[in-house]
Amino acid sequence: MSERPWSSTAPPGEFRTYISAEENIKEFTLRAVILGALFGLLFGAVTVYVGLRAGLTVSASIPISVLSISILRAFGRSTILENNIVQTTGSAGESLAAGVMFTLPALIFLGFGSDFTFWRIFPLALLGGWLGVLFMVPIRRQLIVKEHGNLVFLKAPPVPMSSSLVNAAARLQAACSGASASVGSTPS
Repeated sequence: MSERPWSSTAPPGEFRTYISAEENIKEFTLRAVILGALFGLLFGAVTVYVGLRAGLTVSASIPISVLSISILRAFGRSTILENNIVQTTGSAGESLAAGVMFTLPALIFLGFGSDFTFWRIFPLALLGGWLGVLFMVPIRRQLIVKEHGNLVFLKAPPVPMSSSLVNAAARLQAACSGASASVGSTPS
């Protein structure tokens, strides 16, 4: 193994995972699943309200990630994998709510709106979630594993920064360095 620092954009021959397969750290814990489910309900409700009110939704992945790191850190040490479970669970709940929210008005406009009850909507949402998982499982290897490093990422053009922005960036980096210690250290 090379002595170079970890990088997500390393060439395929040099890429190594952030958490090695030999490490045995907490990931799928009860508190992560419960917190993720609560975030999924909360942000799902917000998504449906804002979506029906304004006609658009926003992704809740980043707010759930930030809240997950903060809340799990308040309850004691947490790992990056445990935070990933919370973020994934919460984001999936929010996305499922958005799928239902965009589908139901279309069905109402088509004339199926008179007999929508919880017992009709819930199985449809459950079926939609299962179909999403079943379609994603076979293409995961191609999209995530084989395409690693092949996707082009856009980069902003260099712009001169004022000293106040540099100072703000330094303060933000200093504030974040305390939070990053709770999610694991960078392997050497």
